[in-house]
Amino acid sequence: MHPDVQAALNDQICMELSSGYVYLAMAAQFEAESYEGFAHWMRLQAGEEQEHAMKLFDYMNRRGGRVVLQAIPCPPEEFGAPLDAFRNALEHEEAVTASIHRLYALAGEHDDIATQRELDWFVTEQVEEEENAGRAVDLLARAGDDPASLLFLDREFGSRAPEHEHG
Repeated sequence: MHPDVQAALNDQICMELSSGYVYLAMAAQFEAESYEGFAHWMRLQAGEEQEHAMKLFDYMNRRGGRVVLQAIPCPPEEFGAPLDAFRNALEHEEAVTASIHRLYALAGEHDDIATQRELDWFVTEQVEEEENAGRAVDLLARAGDDPASLLFLDREFGSRAPEHEHG
C-alpha cells in the first residue's frame, strides 16, 4: 500500500472515530434535556461511526498496512436546539463524504484498486448517512419551536433501529 494512501486511511479512521465522539456528545446533550429519542438516534449514529472506523482498521491490517491512531479532538459540549444539532450532524456527514471522495481519488492516483473497492461501500454508505441526517433536518425545520411537534419527533426518532447490513 502506498504510504500516502496509508496515511489518508489513518486520517479517515480518526475522522470516523471523531464523528462518533461528536454524536456521543450530541446524545449527552439530548439526554440532559430529556430528549431521549434524539439521544437514541445519536447513540446509534455514534455506534455506526465506530463500526466504520473498525472497517477501515481491519482493512488496513488485511492489506499489511500500519494503523496509527491519532488524537481525537474534543467535541463541543453544546449544539443548540435539536434542529441546530441535526444541521451540525448533516454538515458533519457532508464533510465525511468529501473526505471519502478525496481518499477514493488518492487511491486511484496510486492505482490502488483494492482500496477503491473497499471504499465503494463507504461511498454508498455516505449517501444513506446524508439522507438520514437531511430527513431529520427537514422534519425538525417543519416542527419549528412547537413543543408538541418536537416531542412527537423525539418519540419518532427513538424508534430508529440499529443498522444490521454493515460489514
